[in-house]
Amino acid sequence: MQFAIKSCLDVVIWFSDRALNDREYIQPQKLHRLMFLAQAYYTVAYPGRKLMPATFVTDNFGPVEPTVFHAFAYGRPPHLEGNPVPDQAAHFLDSIWRRFGQYSADQLNKRLNDHPAVAAAMNKGPNEEIPFTEMVKFYQGEAAAKGAAPSADQVVRPRVMRSQSGKPVAVKGWNPKALTPKKPE
Repeated sequence: MQFAIKSCLDVVIWFSDRALNDREYIQPQKLHRLMFLAQAYYTVAYPGRKLMPATFVTDNFGPVEPTVFHAFAYGRPPHLEGNPVPDQAAHFLDSIWRRFGQYSADQLNKRLNDHPAVAAAMNKGPNEEIPFTEMVKFYQGEAAAKGAAPSADQVVRPRVMRSQSGKPVAVKGWNPKALTPKKPE
């Protein structure tokens, strides 16, 4: 599996810095929920790719990434600087922030704990792994069809570039669908 960002710590730092730029302190629970959403939606938006190398497990309130949970247990480590995030990934994270950053940690908890994969893992108890395939399955169609979550097209805003005449144009990465061969007649 290919990753858009080399470390989940870079995603944490990106969200933390973005929150500070918006004059907001991001609560640890909210940070983990945004990371969870980003991971799931990224694979839906870019099939076959993960945003970051991360595994999510349950705690008493919802999904957490255990490495981040441990590293940031007492706040952001003082000398930890993030690596630059590629433009496409930064644009994607910005879309996640714009769509879900307005919600409180409690609102995100309620939203995610209704997610079937999260609910099933939470029923087994703390530190239960949330299967990645189940995360993606929910956001690929099941959630949008039931109205339980916005579709990836509603979350990832199009990139805007300029045409040769200077007019703004919305662009989206090419994502061909698998074609089924025609049956011989």
